[in-house]
Amino acid sequence: MLEIEVKTRADHQQVKEQLSAMGAVFVGVQHHCDTYFNSPDRDFAKTDEALRIRSVDGRSVMTYKGKKLDTLSKTREEFETEVDGGTTRSILLALGFYESGVVKKTRDVYKYKYMTICLDKVNGLGEFMEVEIGAESDIETHRKKIFSFLEKFGIGEEDSIRTSYLEMVLEKTPLK
Repeated sequence: MLEIEVKTRADHQQVKEQLSAMGAVFVGVQHHCDTYFNSPDRDFAKTDEALRIRSVDGRSVMTYKGKKLDTLSKTREEFETEVDGGTTRSILLALGFYESGVVKKTRDVYKYKYMTICLDKVNGLGEFMEVEIGAESDIETHRKKIFSFLEKFGIGEEDSIRTSYLEMVLEKTPLK
């Protein structure tokens, strides 16, 4: 499965009002704690990959994200499975993986047509909007649909942020 995603900074109050007026459906609020891991034999920051355990309201999911597939969005192959967070963390550490950082955020989730819209308030970073479509193929068509949707908020391709939250957090507080 491909995750075709565009992230941008956004004023949540304005976006919420517009989403409501458009008929987007509010799904709910989630509290995320994402713990990222790096491999003992290759640096995911250099290979443009990500491995994390996301804990959301008592449930944990392990996610692997492959390299980004284009230069405008955060589109990448993604694999996800539900796990016991503590046990999975212990397994990864026993195998030589190590924690590379933690990202905490509150996410308001909306559905609009075939898109998922996430309004993220990330600790220490501020407010963002992520719009994504899950698909098997046709990255360009889906990416165009996302940017067409974002135009309604005055957001263009030049506003797209390809840097991950983890990279942003680490830039603010580099590892020692």
